[in-house]
Amino acid sequence: MKSIIQSALQNSHSYTEYRIIVSKLISEGKSTGKEQSADLLHYSELNEVRMKRLEKTLKLDPEVEKTLQNLKSKQTWLVISEGWCGDAAQILPIIKLISEASENIDLKLVFRDENEELIHLFLTNGAKSIPKLLVLDESFNLINHWGPRPEGAKNLIIEYKANHGIVDEAAKTALQKWYLDDKGISTMKEIVAILQ
Repeated sequence: MKSIIQSALQNSHSYTEYRIIVSKLISEGKSTGKEQSADLLHYSELNEVRMKRLEKTLKLDPEVEKTLQNLKSKQTWLVISEGWCGDAAQILPIIKLISEASENIDLKLVFRDENEELIHLFLTNGAKSIPKLLVLDESFNLINHWGPRPEGAKNLIIEYKANHGIVDEAAKTALQKWYLDDKGISTMKEIVAILQ
């Protein structure tokens, strides 16, 4: 596992680099990842708008900030993502905000489809669900991991799927509304909880 993580880190990007790569691909009519489709491009474009809004409006929860200021050991946070992922668009700006609250956190991002071995270590019910946050110590050993979505959002999708049999556009709309109403608080608190 450690060698796979270290290999991914060698090909990782800062948050800013990640955003530039995704934006450039969109300007070329492409999405990130191996698969290309009009739908994935459309989701990527929507996510660009969402992320820009969140980057301007998100506020760090005071309790979360206090916990982060007490973080004494250096950590690397490695996030597995893709530009077309709706959950990633909601969660990455939160992870960035959290990481900026502590000088002991170094945030790195990798693309899922470029890191098959890595994502296969962190499957969710057998699926390559993203985003995934890997919290690593100074020696790049895995401390903990989190993702792909906070508990409330996860439960919303589970219930919707149980009632309707599929995750359709109505489910995706309900999920985006959940994220909007939550204002990132659940994600912040869940991530900080795995650090303790």
